[in-house]
This record gives sequence, structure tokens and C-alpha cells, in this order.
Amino acid sequence: MTTVQQLYEAMQRIAPLELAESWDNPGLLVDCGGEVTRVLVTLDITPEVVTEAAAKHCEAIVAHHPVIFDPLKKLGPQDVPFQLVRAGISAICMHTNLDAAAGGVNEVLAGIFGMQDPEPFAGGCGRVGSIEPITVPQLARKAQQELAARCNAPDAGPAVQVKFADTGKPVQRLAVISGAGGSLFAEALAVGADCLLTGEANHHHACDAKRLGLSLIAAGHYATEFPVTAAVAEKLRAALPGVEVLVSTVNKDPYTYL
Repeated sequence: MTTVQQLYEAMQRIAPLELAESWDNPGLLVDCGGEVTRVLVTLDITPEVVTEAAAKHCEAIVAHHPVIFDPLKKLGPQDVPFQLVRAGISAICMHTNLDAAAGGVNEVLAGIFGMQDPEPFAGGCGRVGSIEPITVPQLARKAQQELAARCNAPDAGPAVQVKFADTGKPVQRLAVISGAGGSLFAEALAVGADCLLTGEANHHHACDAKRLGLSLIAAGHYATEFPVTAAVAEKLRAALPGVEVLVSTVNKDPYTYL
């Protein structure tokens, strides 16, 4: 028999809590106790994911984004933690510790682009390394294709929307930071990257990065992070062979792209 606590301990070996940022809230955030025979791995815990987990008879959900982040001041049926408790489903959320972990979000992202000898940067969160030389537009198109193949298809529109700021230099040294990593462009410059590939970057990040000689590709928060779910599921299957581990098929990008 595998318990929720044993599942949590397995996830701590995959993504040690000491790797998390001080402001983060990773951990066993909803503990309903009991035996775990089936687990659902997802990026986000949404009402749709709770319904999916219940329909698939999962006693626990493992997610990247914390289902509880800001302090709870009230709780009702519209709130996902309430829905989890009502369904008897525990929630383990590994956030910045999974970003930084060996084999975690950013190493999965680095692997998608064939990065050689990825090294941590930006406080261990991102990865930087060499890739086969490629132009920024070609790399952006590759990101759109490769990430779309690893994400759940949306109900309408393209799976991944990519935008880029191109200095015109080929990319031989790539930095990757999943999610909202555009503000870390200076750290990418400091480790000699030609390009930073991240999920989200604002207008000023793009202007400043390009001015300083760094190309920037923003491929979407969801798209740069959801691929880790397959890797986490594989690790859990190896660690807990008596537990069936599924990957969510309903967790999709909340945005629809034209």
C-alpha cells in the first residue's frame, strides 16, 4: 500500500524542497490522507482537473503550480482546495524546486532543444548550454512545433503562440527559463547566452535584451512548462511501481490564440 505521505516523499526526492525560492509555497498542500493507487500529474489544478482526477479514480494530484499560494481568507465551493477536499483528493505541488531540480522543468526544456551539457544559471532556476547553430526565427518555429507536440491541444486555435526579438546573430549558446522568465535576461547575458527562451517576457524585457545583444523568444508559460508532466510521471512510475500514474488530458493553456 502506498500512502499520500510516501507519494510526497517520492516527490521530494524528485524535486527537493530546499531548491525552492523563499517566496514559494511548494509541498503537500491538501492532505486527505489514505491510500494512493492512482495519481494524476498536471501543470495546474483547475476545477476541470479535479473533475478529471475524480472521474479517473485518482486519490492524489501532483502539480507544478501551487493550488494554494496567497493566504486563504475564506473558502467555498468555488475554490479549488475546497473541491479537492470534497472529492477526497490530495494535492502535492512542486513549483520552483521542480524548476531547478535535476531532470525538472528546465532540464526537460533544455533537452527539447538538444542542449549539450546544460548548466544552471539564474540562481539554479534556468539552464544554459550549447546547441547546434540556428537562427532565431528557425529556433522560434522549432519551439512552436516541439512544444505543441508535448502539450494538450486547445479546443480552438494554435497550441502554442511564439514571439521573438532577433538580434540577427545565430544562436549557439542558449539559455532557457520556463514560465515567466523574461525579467532574467541580464542573467542570461552574464553567462554568455546568444538567446533566452522563456515562457513570458514583456515589451521592456524584449527592448532591453535586444539592445544589449541578446535575442529573446517567448513561447508561452503553459507551453514551456507542461512538458515536464511526462517526465514527472515517468519518475513516479519508477519510484512507486504499485501506483498507476496518469498525465492530465484536460489541463490546457488558459489562453486561446488567434
